[in-house]
Amino acid sequence: MANKRIGILTGGGDVPGLNSVIKEVVYRGTENDCEIIGIRRGWEGVTHLNFEEKASREHYILPLNRANTRTIDRYGGTILHSSRTNPLRMRKLPPYLAGESIPKKGETWDLSPYVLKNIERLNLDYLIAIGGDDTLSYAAHLHSLGVKVVAIPKTMDNDVHNTEYCIGFSTAITRAMDAIQRQRTTAGSHERIGIFRVFGRDAGFTALYTAYVTSIRCCIPEYKVNVDKLIDLLLVEKSDTPSNYVLVVLSEGAQWEGYTVQEYGEPDAFGHRHKASIAEALAMEIGNRTGEECMVSDLTYDLRSGEPDFADKLIAATFGNIAMDTLFAGKSGLMSALVHGCYTMAPIPDPKLGPRRVDVDTMYNKARYRPNYANKMGLPIFLTRA
Repeated sequence: MANKRIGILTGGGDVPGLNSVIKEVVYRGTENDCEIIGIRRGWEGVTHLNFEEKASREHYILPLNRANTRTIDRYGGTILHSSRTNPLRMRKLPPYLAGESIPKKGETWDLSPYVLKNIERLNLDYLIAIGGDDTLSYAAHLHSLGVKVVAIPKTMDNDVHNTEYCIGFSTAITRAMDAIQRQRTTAGSHERIGIFRVFGRDAGFTALYTAYVTSIRCCIPEYKVNVDKLIDLLLVEKSDTPSNYVLVVLSEGAQWEGYTVQEYGEPDAFGHRHKASIAEALAMEIGNRTGEECMVSDLTYDLRSGEPDFADKLIAATFGNIAMDTLFAGKSGLMSALVHGCYTMAPIPDPKLGPRRVDVDTMYNKARYRPNYANKMGLPIFLTRA
């Protein structure tokens, strides 16, 4: 791999642990005479890069070395920055292509030919893409076009196929657990129903695991609860608690019978719209039906902010290293993964699969609206297989 040029980018929402991956890639790469090129702002970096303009190159390209990555693993976020850009369905052309006659596909443009051209101009031998379902769907597309791509999964939703773990998940659960435990004092002091909302548009892993470690109820997108039963369960538990309070955590995409998730705003590059707070909706439902006062807390962006916890730092560093092992072996189209609790490389998921979802029959107690705590013998640490 001597004198190879390796590009690396981070796409989608940030999570703790991204900088740990970047640092490991740089250190392993420089040990093997490779040049590491940071591509800034995710896929925007390869669609909007105007190679002819110095200002554009400086805006989107950041050469990486040991000096400028030495301490980055101590912090959250990503030094390469990120964006939600989908080169397959661009709604607006980059300024340098504004005068070009590029055929449209419906209301959008596929800028893959320009992405390929920029990758060629950057003289990249490999591209490492770090992201969730959306970012990795385009990585899979580039692999199909002949680009040598290795992927690393990250998302606090933990919903990427072919792996039991995605970078950012452990820190998100740790932060949610800490916030809920702190707010018990307020819920108890005021004898209220505490309702917590966490991310999870299509998959309920974040709510489920948060409920698991805090011993509270949860609602997830994979199972539509009966709201009357949910309220009864909460009120019975509240009355049985000495401090007369009860807590429940909801995925943003959770539903109950008779309620449909409300969305607002323009869709992002991958067709996702913001979801109205289901926690507020449940609080109104409870108030209207029972007169009980609720305390609503939105635990979303705080869970992805700040430095990574031990598990995320460990797994991120290892994912970066096994990605480099794969790259040195000349392989492409693979993703760092945990399968059966062991590190491995798995195929980049087929975008048609969509998000990985909670196995409701084994992981969720549909009678009590809680995680299942029994029958864990033989399962990996994250309770479900890839």
